[in-house]
Order: sequence, then structure tokens, then C-alpha cells
Amino acid sequence: MSDEIPFRVGQAFDVHAYSDDPERTLVLGGVRFDDARGLAGHSDADVVAHACTDALLGAAGLGDIGQMFPDTDPTLAGADSIDLLRRAAAAVRESGWRPGNVDCSVVLDRPKLAPVKAEMEANLSAAAGAPVSVTGRRSEGVGALGRGEGIVAWAVALVAR
Repeated sequence: MSDEIPFRVGQAFDVHAYSDDPERTLVLGGVRFDDARGLAGHSDADVVAHACTDALLGAAGLGDIGQMFPDTDPTLAGADSIDLLRRAAAAVRESGWRPGNVDCSVVLDRPKLAPVKAEMEANLSAAAGAPVSVTGRRSEGVGALGRGEGIVAWAVALVAR
């Protein structure tokens, strides 16, 4: 009988400030919000996909999104974060783990996520190769998020042998 643990859990946090670039589009869970202010970042700044990616990588012991996809790499400028999640999930599988599920909580006051929640979950689940659930939380006007300075996401992922 092996002493190896058949599953692992990873937890992640990501935050992005809003961009001052009026041309920057907000992307959350692979969904574009053309009428909302975009987030600052090297890639498309999809804070939801980034948190899911980090949670999977952490669960598999593969470091973090910055190690796998550094923001110093010019080929990743403007990268599609759903594609980065897909690539990270493939690395998780190549390392001998299988993504089980990911749960992500997003804190923002707007835009409302409910109308696109199913689309976000479908995009993320397809990329991760496992079910991904997304819940939205309001900041209730508290702190930097309440002042509209950015968006935060937390995620937890389960991987299994």
C-alpha cells in the first residue's frame, strides 16, 4: 500500500487594479464586458482565470502563474488567460495529477456576473478540463474594492492521482 496522498488542494488569490487605458476591455472568466472598464495587466488581466490557474498549479505543486507565464515574457503580452488556464491544466495532467474541480469567488460591485455566470463557468471548465464554479460577491463599499479600484478573486482547486 502506497503512502502517497491520492489528492491535493490548492488555494489562490489574485487582484488587478482597473486600467487607465480607455481601450482596455474587461475580461472575466473568458467573457468580455465591452461596456466596463478593463483591468491592468500584462495579459488580458482576467483575474478569475488567473486565480483558477494559480489554484490548480498550487495543488499540483507546480509553482504559480508568474513562474509558468512570466509577465516579463513579451510573447505573453495581451495573452488570453483562458488559454493560459488550458496550458496550466495540461501541465497539471502531465505531472500525474487530474484536475477534480475549481471553485472561484470574485469580489466586485459591477458588472453583475449573474447574467453571464453560466458562460464563465463553461469557458473555465472547458479550459481546466474539470468543473469550475464561480460566485460573485459585492464589496459593500468597503476598502479599495468599494472605491472601485480593482477586482479580486480567490479560488480553491482539487487535483487527484
